[in-house]
Amino acid sequence: MKTDIQIAQEANLEPIVKVAEKLQIPADDLELYGKYKAKLSEEYLERISRNPEGRLILVTAINPTPAGEGKTTTSVGLGQAFGKMGKKALIALREPSLGPCFGIKGGAAGGGYAQVVPMEDLNLHFTGDFHAITSANNLLAALLDNHIQQGNELQIDTRQVVWKRCLDMNDRVLRNVVVGLGAKADGVVREDHFVITVASEIMAVLCLAEDMKDLKERLGKIIVAYNYQGEPVRAADLHAVGAMAALLKDAMKPNLVQTLENTPVLVHGGPFANIAHGCNSVRATKAALKMADYVITEAGFGADLGAEKFLDIKCRMAGLKPDAVVLVATIRALKYNGGIPKAELSAENMEALKAGIVNLEKHIENLQKYGVPVVIALNSFIMDTEEETAYVKSFCEKMGCEFAISQVWEKGGEGGLALASKVLDTLENKESNFHVLYKDELSLKEKIETVAGEIYGAKGVSYSPQAERQLLQMEKLGFGGLPVCMAKTQYSLSDDPKLLGRPSDFEISVREAYVSAGAGFVVVLTGAVMTMPGLPGHPAAFDIDVEDSGRITGLF
Repeated sequence: MKTDIQIAQEANLEPIVKVAEKLQIPADDLELYGKYKAKLSEEYLERISRNPEGRLILVTAINPTPAGEGKTTTSVGLGQAFGKMGKKALIALREPSLGPCFGIKGGAAGGGYAQVVPMEDLNLHFTGDFHAITSANNLLAALLDNHIQQGNELQIDTRQVVWKRCLDMNDRVLRNVVVGLGAKADGVVREDHFVITVASEIMAVLCLAEDMKDLKERLGKIIVAYNYQGEPVRAADLHAVGAMAALLKDAMKPNLVQTLENTPVLVHGGPFANIAHGCNSVRATKAALKMADYVITEAGFGADLGAEKFLDIKCRMAGLKPDAVVLVATIRALKYNGGIPKAELSAENMEALKAGIVNLEKHIENLQKYGVPVVIALNSFIMDTEEETAYVKSFCEKMGCEFAISQVWEKGGEGGLALASKVLDTLENKESNFHVLYKDELSLKEKIETVAGEIYGAKGVSYSPQAERQLLQMEKLGFGGLPVCMAKTQYSLSDDPKLLGRPSDFEISVREAYVSAGAGFVVVLTGAVMTMPGLPGHPAAFDIDVEDSGRITGLF
């Protein structure tokens, strides 16, 4: 069996100029990064802003398991299927992080015959957007420490510096560090921290900003520290905004690439969904809606994380209204949620399937709370039996969802035609009455408890003394009207990764909270989730190499 990277490397890519022609994008509006990648010009983005909007389809999934769900693969395959049906469709995805590429997950461009290409470029440096975000983040950190060194006119309390440096790599030893060691000229000694780039507020700001003006306003609002009076010190106070914006100027432009079947794809931005808001950029999504009749986008990890944040944060801020949601599941993952170990998932086991399907049930219920019609995509595996498939189909239809088997990994767009037909039928015959889960006027605790109760199924929320103080301070500073961005394990509906299926009678434990004032949300840390991941015992990096010919191997 061919690996994903082998399939990708054997693909017949079209020059990106030709791919752009399918969307009537003039060659002069492409800023080329080689033969197969391009950014869209600001002039083009401005020109299409007057176009009518297409239909927005969100792809999400049940909680991820070691068995795999195939959310990105389904997104890509669905877009390819629309292409085969002669529909003007565009896929809008996040950019992969180097952290999981070299850590535990491998590449993030889809799989099998439903991939975004060039796969190696996408998974490695791509067009440099993440490097620009890393540089802007660390420029702000450098300006902050330099201000303290140069006399500290703003009276920054070095014990209350909240801005962290970042790196797009899993590196646990950087979670807690000490900077400024050495001579007096080497800076003021203080404790510091690193987060992975995809958890940086700069990433969230870039992905939520509408244009350069909005970007600069958001950058200026970023809180980097508090002074001795407990008042916030912002990036604008450090005169950092202009230089940061200069670093991010090109990174603001969405990137155009293609699938294995030459379907156009916009790939832009990439906040993690377990520690950030998990969606591609507002600019890319809004541009896509002006460029195509159907836009397929995805939100990271399970629907309890990525979809909740897409709907409650991104849609709330950007005024987006999804027309349908595709919820991806596999029989293998459902059986895993039913308590069966990974090694035994290939055998038929109706009892495990019935026990584990409650995870899918909860995600369906959650999505229906937003007023958007749901289509279930059952990502097919060769070992799935007729009885198992029939049971899942019947279960979903009883819950009022359309159902389709997806075979896009094996067959590409051809394997997604049944799903595409169900999605089109849903768009035509089921009205979306989208609304957010909670109102802005609720207190921060009420918002946290709404998400915990309504989405996770928790019986309550417990707060550490630190979190209590932080939430109270944010309310006093005027941030109580912001939405909450819950940082939680992706593996469970709860904050305990070992609680599979549909846990009940549990509490969500909030240990810390802080405001991302530039992004416009409050981050709430639960359980043991880390904003700087570590590498496993056998990192994916061990298996990656470059042949003498220059061909990369082992990337996925």
